[in-house]
Amino acid sequence: MLDVEIEDTEASAGPEDDPTWKPTPIEVVHPKKVDPADILLLREPEWKLRMTIEGDRSYIRVKVARAAPLTEPDRYICFLDIKDDAICIVKELDELREENRKIVLEELEKRYLTSYVERINHLRNEYGVSYWDVDTDRGQREFVAKNVAENAQWLGEGRLFLVDVDGNRFEIPNVQALDRRSQSFIELVL
Repeated sequence: MLDVEIEDTEASAGPEDDPTWKPTPIEVVHPKKVDPADILLLREPEWKLRMTIEGDRSYIRVKVARAAPLTEPDRYICFLDIKDDAICIVKELDELREENRKIVLEELEKRYLTSYVERINHLRNEYGVSYWDVDTDRGQREFVAKNVAENAQWLGEGRLFLVDVDGNRFEIPNVQALDRRSQSFIELVL
């Protein structure tokens, strides 16, 4: 016959039985300094970007972003983790391996896709929301932007940058080069 001891369930209660117990969040610590030559990027599966810092650690999902997308688009490239925390910044694209540079440029092109407005067909402004119908280098587009007067960015003499409510980017390289009707629409909202 087997002797089996039955444990007192109250004495062995786990943390899940304690109403005051809360899990300790896992703190992710990124490396303090990363040599761009040690970065290895790969897509596995094809739609997911992964990064390994050779001799250190790997990240199963990363994003690539520009620290200064308007003023320094080809410098200060950030690698972000799944929570959008910065893993590291690469000052110059040329510091990366050639195969990584190609992947970074592809990721940046997807992230910062910008349509260039060639003509404004119609623009309606209601209660701080503007409804745009435009012709762009990518074809005819309709988009909605909030508070254009506050959120539009002038990037220089006559160069206007807009972001719609979905995060799509539109640029008018030279407002003065647009036809008179298009210019009058811009004057309406700005």
